[in-house]
Amino acid sequence: MMNGIVRIGVIGSGRAGMIHAKNFASSVKFAKVEALSDSYEEYLLTNAKELDVKKIYTDYNDLINDEDIDAIVIATPTVLHRDIAVKAANMGKHILCEKPMAMNPEECDEMISAAKRNKVNLQIGFMRRFDRSFIEAKKRILNGEIGDLVSVKSLTHGPSSPQPWQYDIAKSNGPLAEVNSHDIDTLRWYTESEFKELYAIAGNYRCPQVRTEFPDFYDNVLLTATFANGIQGLIDGAVFVQYGYDSRVEILGTKGVIFVGGLESNTVVTCSSQNGMNRNIINSWRDLFKDAYLNEDIEFIQSILESREPLATGMDGKKAVEVVNAGNQSILLKKPIQLIGS
Repeated sequence: MMNGIVRIGVIGSGRAGMIHAKNFASSVKFAKVEALSDSYEEYLLTNAKELDVKKIYTDYNDLINDEDIDAIVIATPTVLHRDIAVKAANMGKHILCEKPMAMNPEECDEMISAAKRNKVNLQIGFMRRFDRSFIEAKKRILNGEIGDLVSVKSLTHGPSSPQPWQYDIAKSNGPLAEVNSHDIDTLRWYTESEFKELYAIAGNYRCPQVRTEFPDFYDNVLLTATFANGIQGLIDGAVFVQYGYDSRVEILGTKGVIFVGGLESNTVVTCSSQNGMNRNIINSWRDLFKDAYLNEDIEFIQSILESREPLATGMDGKKAVEVVNAGNQSILLKKPIQLIGS
């Protein structure tokens, strides 16, 4: 660090990468965006100009080797996460890795070990832990407002069509990873327990054009689970729903229920004889979780400056990957899967 400022290099300047880059460039104290890396030079040049970043790299290895970088953000396709994180840790750089953490638990272990061995922070991008509403729900659970927990249901529906690389489950781990990693972490966070057994069903309903080339791809998934402490869980995931971005949680207890989130972007409702009842719908996760991303990025810098473990750790990332892998196995085998070590 130079003069107490953490110098950031962002690898992957797509949607998530630019959210972090913009936060660090303008809204996070003691942070500076020093460099960007992306294999698409057109994106790289445009984004670097917008952020007034002088250093750009089409090869992420060059960014990792840059001695002026103290910490990196990984916002690339999942298959690259392990390689980037291990190399960055070995160069003594702190790491904020977008979810999903990696392709399998073994890759997660490599990332965790490299960070520990080199004494750098490894934070996983579970931004819902930093959302005001999700935090308030957690507080109410801990305060016993709904008694003992019985079940947690988490729903995420995304409006956009998948990126081409996401159709190949071998390269993306599917929507359970790309969309529902947040739901998995939410269930673990609220139940304070680990998945014991799960059963998942899935199908491709909205992307028929890829059924022949990618027969295993699914755009809709339902996953039920039991936890080690006896609490029940349900995850409802979908991509390319087109109607808007939908994120909701229901937490049922022995004495009440907590609802988190909603589809409406605000509370304004218009009623008229001509158009009926109308209300605005949230269009993107970038809108819904804007403040959560900022709080997540602030936590990353604070954990580095305070020499402490971040609130969303590599182990949290690994546990979510274990559930993703088990869920995909359940879909293929059409049977429940036991999670060993839960």
